[in-house]
Amino acid sequence: MIRTKIEELRKKLEEYAYQYYVLDKPSISDFEYDELMNELLALEKEYPEFYDPNSPSQRIIGQVLDGFEKVVHKRAMLSLGNSYNYEDLKAFDASIRKSAGAVTYVCELKIDGLACSLNYENGSLAFGVTRGDGEVGEDVSNNIRTIKSIPLKIPYLGEVEVRGEVYMPRASFEALNKQRQEDDEELFANPRNAAAGSIRQLDSSIAAKRKLDGFWYHLPQGRELGLNSHYECLEWMRAQGFKVNPNARKCRDVDEIWAYIQEMGAKRSELPYDIDGIVIKVDDLTLQQTLGFTAKSPRWATAYKFPPEEAETILKDIFLTVGRTGRITPNAALEPVRLAGTSVGFASLHNEDLIKERDIRVGDTVVVRKAGDIIPEVVRSIPEKRSGQIPYVFPDTCPICGGVIVRLAGEANHHCINPDCPARVTESIAHFASRDAMEIEGLGIQRVKQLNDLGYLKSVEDIYRLKDKREELVVLEGFGQRSYDKLMEAIEASKKSGLSKVLVGLGISQIGTKAAKTLAQAFGSMTALRKASIEDLMEIRDMGEISAQSLYGFLHQPNNEALIDKLQEYGVVMESQKQEITENFFTGKTVVLTGTLEKYDRKQATEILEACGAKVTSSVTSKTDLVIYGEGAGSKLDKANQLGVATMDEISFIAELQDF
Repeated sequence: MIRTKIEELRKKLEEYAYQYYVLDKPSISDFEYDELMNELLALEKEYPEFYDPNSPSQRIIGQVLDGFEKVVHKRAMLSLGNSYNYEDLKAFDASIRKSAGAVTYVCELKIDGLACSLNYENGSLAFGVTRGDGEVGEDVSNNIRTIKSIPLKIPYLGEVEVRGEVYMPRASFEALNKQRQEDDEELFANPRNAAAGSIRQLDSSIAAKRKLDGFWYHLPQGRELGLNSHYECLEWMRAQGFKVNPNARKCRDVDEIWAYIQEMGAKRSELPYDIDGIVIKVDDLTLQQTLGFTAKSPRWATAYKFPPEEAETILKDIFLTVGRTGRITPNAALEPVRLAGTSVGFASLHNEDLIKERDIRVGDTVVVRKAGDIIPEVVRSIPEKRSGQIPYVFPDTCPICGGVIVRLAGEANHHCINPDCPARVTESIAHFASRDAMEIEGLGIQRVKQLNDLGYLKSVEDIYRLKDKREELVVLEGFGQRSYDKLMEAIEASKKSGLSKVLVGLGISQIGTKAAKTLAQAFGSMTALRKASIEDLMEIRDMGEISAQSLYGFLHQPNNEALIDKLQEYGVVMESQKQEITENFFTGKTVVLTGTLEKYDRKQATEILEACGAKVTSSVTSKTDLVIYGEGAGSKLDKANQLGVATMDEISFIAELQDF
């Protein structure tokens, strides 16, 4: 009786979820849904013997894993060849017709997300896997189950696989970034990155909060199920309860395909999710099999990639910001406009020369786009829409401190030369506390500005005096005892960050993360580094004369010497334990990373390779020993193949590290 009651509740909740998240036609109120869910949760807690991983309750119960298991795909998940214009599509169509004669295509929106595979057995979701390298992916089933539009049970009782794209809706993305901004966390660049980061969370409760979604568009076993066309496969998946994009359309020739592309391109900004192109597939499944595959992609499909999205808006103002080095950056304040899935209200104008070259004036109608669909930029002004706007004159005083700003001969940028400029001070403190430097969580730029305005944080060393300001800080709006305690823990932990992190945090011109690590390994301590001559510094790998002079000058400037001494007094560790590198496959190799790795981000992979004794560079040359590639690898991988440079996919990379 109890089991029957539980099963009835599960079935009802799945049906209501399907109506709400797939059909967008809810049949009960949120209150009624929550009441049923609470009833189910209570019964499952009282009767754990009836546990089911595919219960609707599992969508909201977080589980924490130690890592993701690798899964070999039953059928390879290949990538698509790309088309960029009408001529490319004509060539694709000609190659198809040469082999097959008359043909019908299906055009679909290319969802900008993360490719995944769902596998069902006996009518239940067995596991969900990321694409990975196409041969091997990662089991992300716990996170897949949090996506409410994905059916946990389907009518078909045989073994079946469906493929599609997990994505983050624009509304979810904006809400997530708003929350991260309030929490002083790094923002996601775009919805795709946010989706990829969310589906690979080890704690599924985090994925659940981020409200992912998915569209499903490929049924590898279509012919085995008695279906004749790709369009029939879409209908079959829809009938099983999968969310299938409603914009798929049959097209008979290139002109109809091109018309579809133009139509969907015009609607792109209105969609509640990001797309980056259109996928064109031969509809007939038997013909697909006849046309076959290349080593990397099916011959019967191509992906048309949209050019960078552009939009017109009004440039309301040009304002200046000041960085920690005193660099002045002009920025455009724009009438907000939607681009590549987000609302854009600001864009960097870089320097005075760019403003002059593009003749950008306050009040102009301008064309904006996102470079790489990430960074907003002003492409050009539209003079014919101008009505009396005058050329912009770059100011000669700092907008923060009112001091003189200068532009040295041969340089593109202006600088505020006042070392006590409040903007320079706050930016320097925030940089010292940043993730790449001392990793003091809770001390982002907004918090630094707040504490600077109140007089509690006037210099970097003041960070380590905040412990004496408990009574003043806990009463601040948005602070409190818990925030104070967490900040003090982070500050105390930062003291053990080591020499390389300190060097990054000090913000020395020409000394980035990579150089800081090299110097820390070479000298071992700040004491030894301060004793080094310019000639000694130049003997270090990748340290040129300019970098050596910059570092030497910084370390021997009286104010900086005093700062370093103070930090040491407060217990900041300025030593580096020299790393003994065990000889391994990567030792001594020059390595280039390209594409998107799923297990590591670019920074993590670089750190791992450097710890193995490799040198990581950004461009492929004849001196490159190895190119490690992930999903979306492009020109660098092609160049490696042309030059005969060895290549390694992510799975092989991980396997080699395990051996090490």
